[in-house]
Amino acid sequence: MKVRDIMETELDVVPADASYEDVAKLLYTKNISGVPVVDEQGGLVGAVSEKDLFRIMYPYYKSYYEHPESYTDYEQRENKINEIRSHPVRLFMTKEVVTIDPEAPVMRAGALMLARGINRLPVVENGQVIGIITRSHIYRRILRYHFEIVE
Repeated sequence: MKVRDIMETELDVVPADASYEDVAKLLYTKNISGVPVVDEQGGLVGAVSEKDLFRIMYPYYKSYYEHPESYTDYEQRENKINEIRSHPVRLFMTKEVVTIDPEAPVMRAGALMLARGINRLPVVENGQVIGIITRSHIYRRILRYHFEIVE
């Protein structure tokens, strides 16, 4: 079985200048946990996930160690969302994205996800994002195929 056989081709992507708020709303309303970030030509330049959105609400280690008193009021930390809502995704996206070729075996995609601790892989062909494959896609398809599960 190849990645092309089970990848999702109707996917959401965001431009690098999309705001934190735009991305957060997209992930929330679509009930997805991450999206590829693309340039004007549709080329992959990064990825952003719920984890990236969550992480930016907290201080970087250096900032915390230099001014710990600024970070111990957790009610105030919640208001950080108002400070970062307009920040562009390029500031906090993952820039080194693991991708997969559409002709790669599905089990290779799964192995990459397990080894790297990620849940989704953009499928890239000729420099363009043409789909996405998730752990769920792999798991459900393998079980359905080998256990003859009918949906």
